Amino acid sequence: MATLNPQTLLNQTGSGKATLKFSKKQTLFSQGDMTDAVFYVQAGKVKLTVVSPQGKEAVIGILEPGSFFGEECLAGQAVHLATATAIEVSTMLRIEKQSMLRLLRDDRTFSARFLAYMLARNVRVQEDLVDQLFNSSEKRLARILLLMAHFEKEGKPEVVIPKISQETLAEMIGTTRSRVSFFMTRFKKMGLIHYDSGLHVHRSLFTIILHD
Repeated sequence: MATLNPQTLLNQTGSGKATLKFSKKQTLFSQGDMTDAVFYVQAGKVKLTVVSPQGKEAVIGILEPGSFFGEECLAGQAVHLATATAIEVSTMLRIEKQSMLRLLRDDRTFSARFLAYMLARNVRVQEDLVDQLFNSSEKRLARILLLMAHFEKEGKPEVVIPKISQETLAEMIGTTRSRVSFFMTRFKKMGLIHYDSGLHVHRSLFTIILHD
C-alpha cells in the first residue's frame, strides 16, 4: 500500500481526529484497554507486545511509518489484545472509530488502499506463523532482518536498519538475547551483515533462510 499523505487524511476525516506526539518508550494503549480509535504511524516506530496469563511477553510486530493499527475496533473488538509502545520519538494520527468508519464508507480510494493494506498484513501474519512453527530461531532472525531492510518490497531495499535492541529481536523470534548475539556474530563473520553507522544487511543473508 502506498504511504498516505497525513494532511490529506486529516482533511478527509473531518472531526474526530488528532495528531499526537509520543516520546520513546511511551505507551499509546495497553492490552485490555477499551478500543475506540485507529492509529496511523506518520513518523517513528511502534512496538506491539502481548503478555500471556503466565506473564510471558512477546513482540508481535514493529510498525513503521505508513502503518495502521488499532483497527480491531472496526470489527467490534471491545478491548485491545496487545500493548502499543513507541520505540522512538513518534508522531501518530489518531482517528476515532466513527470517523474512520465514515471515511471508509465515503472515500472509495482510501477504502481500497486500506483494504489492500489489511490484506497484505494478513499475508504477513500468516507467513510469521509459518516461520514461527517450522523454522529455526536462526532462520527466523535472518527473515526478520531482511524484512526490516525491506528486501520483500519492490524497489531498492533500505539495507541500513535503524537501531533495535537484541532483546527486542529475541522477543520477536521467540528466543534468548544470548542466542541472538551468537547468530548476529555468526552472520557478521560470514559477511552477511556489517556495522557502519548502523546495521547493514546484505542480500546474501537469504542463504540462511534457503539453507536446509
